[in-house]
Formats: sequence, structure tokens, C-alpha cells
Amino acid sequence: MAAATIHWTASPADHQALAQRRDWGMLTGLEQLWPSLAEIHGDAIALEAPHAAEPETISYSQLAGGVEQVAAGFAALGVVPGDVVALFAENGPRWLLCDQGLMRAGAADAVRGATAPPEELRYILGDCGAVALVVESAALLERLDLSPELLGQLRFVVLLEGERSSQAPALPCHRWSDLLQRGAEALASGRPAPPAPEQAARLATILYTSGTTGQPKGVPLSHANLLHQVRHLGVAVAPRPGDRVLSVLPIWHAYERSAEYFLLSCGCRQTYTTLKQLRGDLQRVRPNYLISVPRLWEALLSGFEDALAAMPAGRQRLLRRALANSRSYGLALRRFSGLTLSPETPAHRLTAGVKAALRWPLHRLADRLIWPKMRQQLVGGDLRTAISGGGALAPHVDGFFEAIGIELLVGYGLTETSPVLTCRRPWANRRGSAGQPLPDTAIRIVDPETRQPLAIGERGLVLARGPQVMAGYWGKPDATAKVLDGEGWFDTGDLGLLLADGSLVLTGRAKDTIVLSNGENIEPGPLEEALVASPLMEQVMLVGQDRKQLGALIVPRVEALEAFAAAAGLPTPQAAGAGWRAEPPLLRALSRECNRLLAERPGSRPDERLGGVALVEPFSLENGLLTQTLKQRRDRIAARDAQVIAALYA
Repeated sequence: MAAATIHWTASPADHQALAQRRDWGMLTGLEQLWPSLAEIHGDAIALEAPHAAEPETISYSQLAGGVEQVAAGFAALGVVPGDVVALFAENGPRWLLCDQGLMRAGAADAVRGATAPPEELRYILGDCGAVALVVESAALLERLDLSPELLGQLRFVVLLEGERSSQAPALPCHRWSDLLQRGAEALASGRPAPPAPEQAARLATILYTSGTTGQPKGVPLSHANLLHQVRHLGVAVAPRPGDRVLSVLPIWHAYERSAEYFLLSCGCRQTYTTLKQLRGDLQRVRPNYLISVPRLWEALLSGFEDALAAMPAGRQRLLRRALANSRSYGLALRRFSGLTLSPETPAHRLTAGVKAALRWPLHRLADRLIWPKMRQQLVGGDLRTAISGGGALAPHVDGFFEAIGIELLVGYGLTETSPVLTCRRPWANRRGSAGQPLPDTAIRIVDPETRQPLAIGERGLVLARGPQVMAGYWGKPDATAKVLDGEGWFDTGDLGLLLADGSLVLTGRAKDTIVLSNGENIEPGPLEEALVASPLMEQVMLVGQDRKQLGALIVPRVEALEAFAAAAGLPTPQAAGAGWRAEPPLLRALSRECNRLLAERPGSRPDERLGGVALVEPFSLENGLLTQTLKQRRDRIAARDAQVIAALYA
């Protein structure tokens, strides 16, 4: 069989999709985008931040002018080409103006969110060698409590919001209005904003990994890295000028950031929201595009299930049957179209076509009478394309959105790859896969031990190469050597396989693999996805390293678990502090239910069974057990629940 290396130039369908988009081939720096957009879109709204301390709405013309003004302001304060400035703030137009103003001044920014732990922000500030600091507010500056050494490396501080504090450190501290005034004076005096260097390979930004293990590593990305994303994300989505986009992910994260640059390059109108304001903004904004992580789509599905449980029994039965029919219709249609993860024989495809035809009338009826109302309640009603990235999407979530008529595309990548490596196309939406590579991107599957290329369909370590891949970690040559080889192949740390059409299927993280005491390797991700498909469980993390059997830490959906216990005649779970206490009979019944779900998985193995389960407190951003993109911090969860895990195996 052919070695599993796919060098993707662009398919005919990719070429056709990109031909309809402006290619921006003349750009050598990202900051050059904004004057062109101002000429094309003028007074059309580019950004709005309704929930900011000072709500803002900015047109494309104002955005381009603001970038020039902020660049001149930074130059007047002493920023020169090649400098690095730290930018610690949350979503908003001012963040983007600073980001692009610094690039226009020839500098780069090192970015992180304002809610990160102060010790992490201090580490980043020192590691990147920042000459200046931009922070969200005086409160954050006080919380940083900078040492004399860090203060000594800074020329000035800029506050994006509010006034200076009397507790401000002894160095120049400027308000946002001060920066704008300096920029306006510099431009009025005839001194233009400094010209940006023309080398596309120059440093644009330094992003820091989430630091789930040890100190975060700086990922320097060039203008060429980021421009590759702007030029090629159009193979997956085709936004039109004026399309509404709702932005909920942290703007400094690679996924949100590249998507935002791309969507603005298409003339979209972007609204910043928060997780707290998201539900209301979905109805107010009625977005055409929504880009988020699997946890958000899981939450929307959970919201539907909660609403369904509160309905009268007759309506529940109607909706469940309609949903089951539409799910079955979608699966049969994919099998007929050859868009499953397994090759379908002509006979199987024909059978699937017949099944799809039989289920189509009821699906069509639901699609006219039921699903539009559900789409309106869930996401505002105008959502044309939903995009999920930043982690694997559970099949039951994927299938739900397919059933109700929302095109859900999945992308895959890492901070080190700017981030998108692969994405599903609307015309080849192979659910369960991470899609095909972006143009000019190569994916290779190798044996984790020998690094020898594997065949198509064989599972191994995923390597990637392309214009979006970083050149190496900031100031860490040893760490760079571990992930980048001499031919430019980047070790993603993910496990997966390639299909014959170039689609990548991810199966887990190499470092997440659980090795049981009998030597069996277990990938927890797919098993956890199967378990959270149950209405009994909100979150699940498997444990069992060096143990005889797997165990599960379960964050329950309490009302559903109480109903489960009552139906079985078992004691219901009781609140215990911030967590839950359940009697052994209920835990044994829950363990049996989990093992039933695991046994029903295609290709299920005997080792993929639970020896026991425990109920634990939620994993959240607030308690530090989820990253900003809502991935589980497995090491921290294991540390918090160490006694619970020990009791599982006592």
C-alpha cells in the first residue's frame, strides 16, 4: 500500500472555491490588508463590541485609519521595527488596533489573555523580552506586581481601558486616549507612521502554548505563516461582505485570530461576545458564521436536551422520533455518497440510498416544520456555517447538527501551525474526520517508535509540513529539535490515519495514551466521546495509567442521574460540599451503563471497560481545569481528584 503521506496542492474544487475569493497575493505583511479593505468596504461596519466597558462600533475606514494612528502612537513612544511588545487583554476592537498597529510599526506582539495567572503573564513578559506592555486595565497591571527586573526592561505601559492608578509602577503609563493623541499629533506633523519591513518572513507575533505541562512555550509566527491562512481558509467557507460573525473565543488564541483575519478580509461584520452573553447575542446578532470549540457545540446540544426533557411527553416523543429519523437519513445519505470513514461497497451504497429515500419524506417534513424553529432557538436562525476546531468533535454532536440542518465543518491544527492544517469542505464533509489538508500542506503518518512512514489507513503519529508551520520555539532550541526535523516535518503529538482521499482521521493524543498494567494502550478520547453522548454525563475523564483497568471521573447531569437512580430503585446522589456523594449501588449501576455504551462502540475491545466510576466536581475555566479553548487539563484534574482516583483502585 502507498505510504501515508499526502502532499496537498489543491483539488479542482479547492481551486474553484479560491477563485471566488480575493487572493491577497500582493501582501507581504498582514498590516497591509486594512487600507485595501477600507477602499473596498468604506463605512461598512467591521467590528462591534456591545459588552465592552466602553461599547464600540468601528467601520472598515475607521479600522484602517485607527491602525495607522495607533502605529504612529507606538512609534512616538519609541517602538521601532524588530521590537516585541507584550499585549495582555481580552476581545475587543482595541486589541485588534494594537495588534495591527504594532505590526504596522514593524514590531511584533507577544499575546495572552487578561485572566491568565499573574505568574504566567510575568513569565511571558520576561521570556519574550518585551520592551513595552499593553494591558487591559490598571487593575491587571496592579495584579501583575512587576519585579524591578521586569520594570527595568519596559519603556512604557498602555492601558486599553480606564484611568491610571495611583499604584501604577514608576514608569510612563499611558491611557488609550493618550496613545491615540500621540498618534494623531505624529500624523498631523507630517511624520508618517513608520514603514513596515517588506520581508514576509519577519516576525508578526509570539503566541504562548497553554502550559498544561511545565512553563508555556513561545510560538513565533511570521507574516507569511498568517497570510497563508488568510489566503487559503476560503476552501472551507465562502463569506460574503456584510455577513455577520459572532466571536466568543479568546482573540489572542491562534484559532480565533487567524479566523478573524480571514473573515475580516472577506468584508464580514464581527461582533465580540462572551460566554455569559452568548445566548442573548445569538438571538440579537443572528450570526451567519460562528467559530468555536467542541465544548460550545456540546453545550448547545445539552441545552436542547434540557429543553426537551421539560416538554410534555407527547411532544418529547415527536421530537425524539423526528430527530432519530433525520439522524438516520443523514447517515444513510453519507453512506450513499461515500462520505463515511470506511469504504462502502457498491451494494452497501445502493442499500444506503434506498434507506435515505425511505427516510427523506419525514426528514423533509421536519426540515420544513420543526428544524427551522430549533435552529432559531439554538443559534438565531441565520447560521449558514458552523466551524469547530481546537479539539475532536464527538460523533453524536456532529450528527445532531447534521440532522437539524446546520453545516458543521471541522478544522484541525495547533498553535505551532498558525493553526489550521486540515479542514472539512462543504462538498466533502466526511463526518468523523478532520478534513483534507489546506493547499500547499503535507500530512504524513509515521510509526511513533521508528518514525517510518505508514500506509494509508494505518494509525500512527501525525506529522505536518507547510508554509503555516513555525520555524521553531522562541529561545528554546532543544524544544524545537524535539518537534521539528531537518526536513521541516513538525511532530503534532497527535495520533491518526489518512484516508485515500487525503482526509485525516484523528484517534487521540500520543501523550494522553493510557497504558494499563498488562501493556495494553488505550486512547481515552474516543471512549470519553462515547460516554458523554449519554444524557447522564456532562463531562468525563478516564484514568488508569499502570492499573489493571480503566476508571472514569464523571461530572454528572444531576437531574438525569437522579431520574436514572429513581427508575432503578436506587438512592439518589447527594450534594457533598462542592461535589456529589453516591452510594455504591448507584455507582455500580452507572458503571454498568458506561460499559454498555463502551461495548456498543464499533471495534470495541475488552480492555476498554471500566472497573469503576466516581462523581466529581465540574472541570471549568474558573477552577483552572480547562484551557481557554475548553480542553481538559488532565494533569491538573488528576492532581485535584487524586484521592478519588486512589479510592477507585483501593
